[in-house]
This record gives sequence, structure tokens and C-alpha cells, in this order.
Amino acid sequence: MLDKDTKKFTLWVLAWPIFIELFLQFLLGAVDTLMVSRISDDAVAVVGFSNQLFQAMTTLFMTVASGAGILIAQKIGSYKTGDARTIGIMAVSVTTLIGLVCSVILFAMPEAIASMLQLPDRLLPLAGTYISIVGGGMVLIAMMATMSTVIRNTGNTRGPMYVAIGMNVIHVIMNYGFIFGAFGFPQWGLTGVAISTVASRLLAVLMLLYMFLRAFEYKIKWKEFRVFDRPLFGEILKIGWPLGINMSCWVFSQLVIYSFIAQLGAAELAARTYMNTLESFCFLLGSSIAMAAQIQIAHLYGAGRTREAYRSAYRALGIGAIYVIVNAFVLYVFGKQLLGLFTDDKTIIAIGASLLGMNLILQPGKMLNMALGNSLNAVGDTRFTMYISLGSMWIVATVLSYVLGIYMGWGLIGIYSCMIADEYLRGVLSYFRWRGQKCLRKAESQAPADSVKMPGESVAAAGV
Repeated sequence: MLDKDTKKFTLWVLAWPIFIELFLQFLLGAVDTLMVSRISDDAVAVVGFSNQLFQAMTTLFMTVASGAGILIAQKIGSYKTGDARTIGIMAVSVTTLIGLVCSVILFAMPEAIASMLQLPDRLLPLAGTYISIVGGGMVLIAMMATMSTVIRNTGNTRGPMYVAIGMNVIHVIMNYGFIFGAFGFPQWGLTGVAISTVASRLLAVLMLLYMFLRAFEYKIKWKEFRVFDRPLFGEILKIGWPLGINMSCWVFSQLVIYSFIAQLGAAELAARTYMNTLESFCFLLGSSIAMAAQIQIAHLYGAGRTREAYRSAYRALGIGAIYVIVNAFVLYVFGKQLLGLFTDDKTIIAIGASLLGMNLILQPGKMLNMALGNSLNAVGDTRFTMYISLGSMWIVATVLSYVLGIYMGWGLIGIYSCMIADEYLRGVLSYFRWRGQKCLRKAESQAPADSVKMPGESVAAAGV
């Protein structure tokens, strides 16, 4: 029979609250896009473009948050809860400072940044307003992301889910009010949407802070935010800096690709934004399973249960692949009608619909890449995922996107082809790396045999 701590770290117990949380985040984005589309397609293009910029800035503090999250799960697995608590405190302190710097930059130079990233001139005034308000609240994103990561990696995936529910309800109500002038709100259009986003995030930060202070065995006191343990922070960076570069590669390459799409025209940019919303829905459950697997594998690895950790990656991949393939097929069948919910522009709908078949190929590759990439990260093999990201994302996904999409004139079809090739290349490389079990064998050699595997069994014998 499983003890209470082990039950907290089973795949399903971890995955379903993450799925609900991600679904609500998706809903937030979808409702944003749907409501903003009632303002104009230009406003949708600005929101989609701005969100890519915000994701790029997010990687600066997610370097610390992600490394801390993996370490917390490992430390709890090895019963070093005091270290896990200190890591959580340092992560929140450091990322809050980074978020403040990002907020100042985005608030001070919104139009200059958008212009530098090739946003069409006619969209710059809208972008300036939206980026200055939402980007000015970047510190809230930093605090939300870090506290959610810490809480989730203690095995409490329900807490962030509850916060997501509250944040979404408030955001949707305020969005409706600001866009349509309902409930006594002024009709402020895109400016109102930006204010609604920041206000709902502020409330979410307050809720998460309450949970974070109580996330560990002993309540965290305010004075402890001044604590800085250099050796533990070194452990965070050892895992975190390759993760940060990995995330930066993805986000900045996507930002560059968005700038390529912006060169194609506002219709293509809007179509990509709508498709991104639908694709996110396709991958929600697969992403939830991959994230849960990372927490579970990190916990098992910290506990020295490498045989179970090895198997968990393949279990997550198999379950996730089934779900994403089914979801992608449903989107392929009903995608054109779903695009019609966002816009009446037949050109935009036609562009989006032309990508639905390619999405069927894209989604399994994303699942392969994320499930096994997260598994490698969970056991500390973050440099490998960084190396393959540096090569594949920039050469295959970005440079070839320009060659096929812009230089050769293939447009979005050419860009999507390169995105697909990138996902499968990284996925296949991650598969062979995980199958080689480098970090798992190293853990076996450094730990007592009875804490690593059952008598007479080895990791290699565990199979798929």
C-alpha cells in the first residue's frame, strides 16, 4: 500500500490538477482572443505578438524557478525538506527582483521594443498601450510563475489550480465589462483588457503568496526572504541555467518566427494567433502529463528509485501521445468552424484552415519531445536538452523558417514545416539519450543498492 507522501507523487494525482490549471489558462487566453476579436483583428495581432514578447522576458526568471522546482522535488524525495524550503524562499526572492527589472523596461519603452521586433507601423500605437500596461506588471508574472512552480513541486498541484479558477473568473468578468461597457465599467477596449489582465494577476499573486508561506512543514516568515544559501543557490543554477537557455531558445526563436510572420502581413499574424490558441487546446492534456511526469521522476530520482523513474517517462509518453493525437484529429475535423468563432475574415480563416492538417503531424512530435525532454530535466540532465535546443531551434526552426517561409515564398506552410521538423528532431534525440540512462546509472553507482532497485533487478532490465 502506498504511503501518503508516495500517493502525492503518483502521475494521475499530479496531472489532473495541472490539466485543470492549464485548461483554465488556455480558457483565459481563448476568452481574451475571442473578446479582443470583437475590438478588431489588429487588436488580436497585437495581443498575440505581445504575449510572445512577454514569454521571452519570462525566461529570465524561469531559469531560477524551473531549477528550483526540480531541486525541491528531488530534495523532498530524499527527505531533505529543510533544503527544499530554503530553495523555495530563495527562488521567490530572486525572481521577484528580476521581474521588477523587466517591468520597468517594458513600461518605459513599449513602442520602441515592438518596432525593433518588426511589428507593422499601424499596430504600434495599440502595442504601446498594451505592452506598457501588461508588461509593466511583469513582476506579477514572475511571482505567480515561481510560487506556482514551488507549490506544485511539493506535491500540491491542487493549490495553483484553485488560484487559476479564481483568476479566470475575475478576468473574464472584467474583460467583458471593459470591452462592452457592462457592469458599470468604462468601455476602454484593449486598454481595459490590459488592466483586467494585470488586476486578475495581482489577486492571483496574493492567493499564491498565502499558499506559498504554508507550503512546507514550517510556515515561512517574512524575515526569511533575506536568506541566501550560496551552495544551494549554486545547485539551483547548475540545473537552472541550461533550462533557462533551453526556454530562451524556444521563446526567442518563436519571437523571431513571429517577426517573420509579421512580414507576411497582419492577416497571417492574426491567423497564427488564432491557430496558436487552438493548438494549445490540443496539447493541454499532453502538456499536463509531461509536467506531472517531471515532478514524479524528480521525486523518484531523489529517493533513489531509478527503476521506477525510468519507466515513468515511457508511461507518460504513451498516455500523452494517445490524447494529443485524438485532440489533433478533432481539431482537424472541426477547426474551420472553430476559427469562425474568432473572426469573420475569410482570408484569415482560409490561412488558419490550411494549417490544420500539419497540426496532426506536429502534435505527436511535441509530445515525444516534451515527455522525454522533461524526464531528462527531472534527473538533472539539463545540459543535453540545452545543447539540442541551441542547434535544432535556431538552425531548423528559425533559420530554415526564414529560408522556406520568406526567401522561398512558402509562407506559413514553410514555417510550420520547419517547426514540425524541429520538434521531431529534438524528440528523437531525447529518446536515445533517455534510453542510454546516463544519469540514472550514475545515481545507481552513488547510492546503496537497496535504495535504487529491487534485488536482482537493474535499470536496464526495467524495459519500456
